Amino acid sequence: MSKPLPKSIVVAPLILGPLVLALFAYSRPGYFSQTYLGWLLLFECLAAAIWFYRRIFFPLVIMAFLFAGVELPVGLIWLAARWAILGVGALVGSAIMLRDRKYRIGSFHVLAMFAVLAALVSAAVSRFSSVSFLKVLSLLTLFIYAGTGARVAVSGRENRFFAGLLTGCEFFVGAVGAAFFAGLDVMGNPNSLGAVMAVAGAPILLWGVLVSEGTWVRRRRIALFSLALYLTFASRARASMAAAFICCVLLCVALRKYRMLVNGMIVIAIVVAGAAILRPEQFSNTVAALTDTVIFKAKGPNEGLLGSRLSPWQAAIDSIRNHFWFGTGFGTSDNGQDATEELGKFSTMVATSAEHGSSYLEILTWVGMVGVLPFVVLIVILLRKVVETVVWMRRTGNAYHPAVPLAMVMLAGMLHACLEDWLFAPGYHLCVFYWSLAFIFVDYAPALATADSRNLFFWRAQAIQPSLGEVAPSR
Repeated sequence: MSKPLPKSIVVAPLILGPLVLALFAYSRPGYFSQTYLGWLLLFECLAAAIWFYRRIFFPLVIMAFLFAGVELPVGLIWLAARWAILGVGALVGSAIMLRDRKYRIGSFHVLAMFAVLAALVSAAVSRFSSVSFLKVLSLLTLFIYAGTGARVAVSGRENRFFAGLLTGCEFFVGAVGAAFFAGLDVMGNPNSLGAVMAVAGAPILLWGVLVSEGTWVRRRRIALFSLALYLTFASRARASMAAAFICCVLLCVALRKYRMLVNGMIVIAIVVAGAAILRPEQFSNTVAALTDTVIFKAKGPNEGLLGSRLSPWQAAIDSIRNHFWFGTGFGTSDNGQDATEELGKFSTMVATSAEHGSSYLEILTWVGMVGVLPFVVLIVILLRKVVETVVWMRRTGNAYHPAVPLAMVMLAGMLHACLEDWLFAPGYHLCVFYWSLAFIFVDYAPALATADSRNLFFWRAQAIQPSLGEVAPSR
């Protein structure tokens, strides 16, 4: 049996360490600049996150990409750090999976690698191959982390993970809402605000309302869910409004929560009617403004509902015709300009950027007809599992399965991506969040075949039934 270390060996570094660092800072102040201290702090955070990998690393990855995309002073620090964090997470997650040997690599994971290979082929023939190769590397790193580290974070600790996911959404929506009412646009632009609220905030918080225990918890989540819907509406992004509305209605209908759905509609009707009665002139101006900025997007009724999307759609179609087989290169758009690098919200380093108006047109433009098949099959697999989850929800009326909130996030992302081009942009925080949950969803959706209608509370010790706890790690 090994003897414990003497106290002097433990205490001495704690006393002498700060003195040595203070002396070094006095004699070599250049090494203690803001840049060096920032990287030293990042290294310390990474070391601590690796030590508590299952509990800390997933939130760290999401926060790193989120901070890199917000309009706050901390954003500049995380622009480069996010890739180091994601890379380390992918390496450590791969090592854990190889060590444990209990995570099966299925067809979805193989297809993800084929998608990366297709992106690599398109990068090889791109005019901007150097930048496109970097984009492919970022996609590969994201898929490796999502297929390893994200799954490791959930396996065996489903209770804590889903409770933490719900709590994290509560804090995030509350913080963004507080900043919004204080006049701070922390998300950078209305489209980004609507995207995170519609794809992540609203579906997860509504699920939290349905599984709440206790009056106070339920009321708090109802308030935050209402805030998420308000922020989605305030963004005036049609894709966000449609995605949030469809997913929330579908969740209530699938779980047979008709009373909740009707009550919500009544509350909205009362608020609208009250505003029209108390301030009729302002209400009329608001309706006119919404008609112009939301429905027609300032294009006028002659252009139709999708008039604002016709131009980017046509440009994407023209690009597909000009680069039909192999595309313009993953992550790049051939707009006839020289490659320049600038930072964007919906992508990483962009060589030549162009709005495509849809994630699906975007990926077809990037990789062409030859490379688009694995990406399409990935989406089809996710959609099929979403349908299976909704059918199971409709049959059992059970909201306490891991696949329920994940299915709603998947569906909201697919709907939102029809009019916004972020789904395959690895530098965007919502893309990282979405694909991390997608790989988790693929693990847990098959467990529906053995799940029944019993309540499964995830934040309790007895939450996950043995059948569910054993299914996820082994798939």
